[in-house]
Amino acid sequence: MIFVKVNNDKIVIETMIADQAFMDSYIDTTPGTWLETKEDGSIRKNHAGIGYTYDAQNDAFISPQPYNSWTLNNTTFQWEAPTPCPVNEFNYTWNETDQQWNQRSGTE
Repeated sequence: MIFVKVNNDKIVIETMIADQAFMDSYIDTTPGTWLETKEDGSIRKNHAGIGYTYDAQNDAFISPQPYNSWTLNNTTFQWEAPTPCPVNEFNYTWNETDQQWNQRSGTE
């Protein structure tokens, strides 16, 4: 099982792989709360990592905002670009300055 420690500011600051029995007996003297996360996002909406925020009201982990123009989807709790990424055989990167997806070259 994967657990993450959330500090008083609701930011994930630590991760640990352990079984539930260990966590039940684990004594941690530093401030924060340990919560389980799953790689498939089946609990708390998303798999958490260092720097993620925990939204206790919605029981959701939220990744850091990748770009200022992106908005949080309040159903999936994932960030979305102002326009969807094209879906085809090419790879794209977001261009924040131009607010568009740019096709990546094969050398990147």
